Amino acid sequence: MTAYSLDDFARLIDHTNLHADATRADMIKLCNEAKKYHFKMVAINQVQSALCAEQLQGTDIDTGAAIAFPLGQTSIAAKVFEAKDAMDHGANEIDYVLNITELKDGNDDYIEDEMTQMVAACHERNVPCKVIFENCYLTKEEIVRAATIAKRVRPDFIKTSTGFGTGGATVADVRLMKQTVGDAVHVKAAGGIRNSDDFLAMIEAGADRIGTSSGVKIIEALRRRMADDHVDSIAINR
Repeated sequence: MTAYSLDDFARLIDHTNLHADATRADMIKLCNEAKKYHFKMVAINQVQSALCAEQLQGTDIDTGAAIAFPLGQTSIAAKVFEAKDAMDHGANEIDYVLNITELKDGNDDYIEDEMTQMVAACHERNVPCKVIFENCYLTKEEIVRAATIAKRVRPDFIKTSTGFGTGGATVADVRLMKQTVGDAVHVKAAGGIRNSDDFLAMIEAGADRIGTSSGVKIIEALRRRMADDHVDSIAINR
């Protein structure tokens, strides 16, 4: 069992706004909420990197840029360029969507090359790299293949979903991904996690990071639960 304080839970959250119609004011609000609740990161579209990095300057909250989002259907060179451009403009975490077509076609060499180049581009700047699988389009066998590649290449995280596909994170998928990579790679659950029960279930299944646009709602619900139970932590079976 692992005991989590309210701040421990907050530090698992990538506070997310990836909507195409998000305004500058929406980005500033996102960053202010991240500072208030001490979230780990703001997850934003790549073009918002400079704005969010400026808003979060002087804090320990990261600016996480989404690359080749949400389809993953760009070349390796384009993904590497986009990631480097994001980092040049202040992003200090990268979440990229792998090439789903190549994975489904069985081209594991392509997936490994793509992952290797993206991880190298990030790690040469000491920036964490997360690989988004988009599990709703994959079979269990394809999830395991991608996770096995990740176990060799060692991105920092493998991630369930963009939140823009036909489905989001499931406990079963998080558990399968974690069982495949073990302690070599962390797992991020994202997509459809909107309440504290789902949040806790994903952590118990093995997720070390949660991407959600409902972070404020989730933390406030956990705050009330802990106050009602007169506790300052919640134990989770990990």
